[in-house]
Amino acid sequence: MKIIKLFLNYQDQKTNALVFLPEINNEIKEESASFIKSTFAIFTHGYTADKSSIINWPIRLAESGVSSILFDLPGHYLGNYSEVRDFDYFKNHAHELFYSAFLSLKEAFQNEFPLYDNLVESSELKLVFGGHSLGAMLSLKGLMMPEFSEYQKISIAVGLGMAPKDIVHLFDTPFYKSTLKIREQLVSEALKPDNVFPWIKEEKEILAVQNLTIHLITGADDLVVGNDGMERLAANLGTKNNSVTIEKPTKLPHHEPQLAAAYVKKHLKNINWL
Repeated sequence: MKIIKLFLNYQDQKTNALVFLPEINNEIKEESASFIKSTFAIFTHGYTADKSSIINWPIRLAESGVSSILFDLPGHYLGNYSEVRDFDYFKNHAHELFYSAFLSLKEAFQNEFPLYDNLVESSELKLVFGGHSLGAMLSLKGLMMPEFSEYQKISIAVGLGMAPKDIVHLFDTPFYKSTLKIREQLVSEALKPDNVFPWIKEEKEILAVQNLTIHLITGADDLVVGNDGMERLAANLGTKNNSVTIEKPTKLPHHEPQLAAAYVKKHLKNINWL
C-alpha cells in the first residue's frame, strides 16, 4: 500500500492525517480493476489518544482494496501539538473534519488512480465513517452533514455506549479520576475531562442522527462502555429511524481499540463493501 502524509485545516491551525491507498498491479489491469474498491473509509481516534491507536484499521482495509484516511483530532498532543482554544467551537465543528478528510482522500485517490475516476462519483462511492469512543461519536455527527447526503454511507462505531443511570460510572470513580491527572495533560486545556465528559454524555443522549446505517462494536470486557451501554445506545438510536446492528467480541477492552480491526473488516465484507 501507499501511505501519504498530509494536514487538515482546523481554524488557523492544522492537524495531522495519513492516507492509505491500496497497491495495484499495473501489469494485470483486469485484476487491478476488480481489486480497487469504490469504498472510502474515514477514521479518527478516541479521547486523549491519537491515530496510532487504530492505525491497523486502514491498513487492513487497504490490503482489501479500500482507500482510507486516518486523522488526529485537534488538541490531542500525542497526535500533534495543535490547540483547541474554544471548546464550544470544538463541540460544534470538530465533526466537520470528516468532510475535510473526505476531500483530501478523494484528491489523493484521483491523483494516484486517474483511470479510476468513475469510482468516486456519488452514485458509485460508498463511505465508511468510523472511530473509537469520542471519534465514533463524531463519525455519527459527520455522516449527518448535508455534504454527504447523496452518498451511500455507514458508521462503524467502536467503544461507544450510553452511561448507566443510577449507577456510579467508571468515569466517576476515584481510581479513574486519578488516572486522568496524567491523561488531561495530553490534551488542550479546553479539552479537560470536566469539559469533555459531560458533553459526551449529553451528546449521546440527544444525537440528532436519523436514517443512518450504524454498526456498533464494543467488547464484553469494555469497562468504560459497561455491560449494556452499547445496547442502550443502539435502542436510543433505533428510535430515530436508524438501522442499527451490534457486535460484542469477548476481548476488546476500551484501551485496545486496535483489536477492532478484524471486526471492522469483517463487517464490511459481510455487507459486500469489500
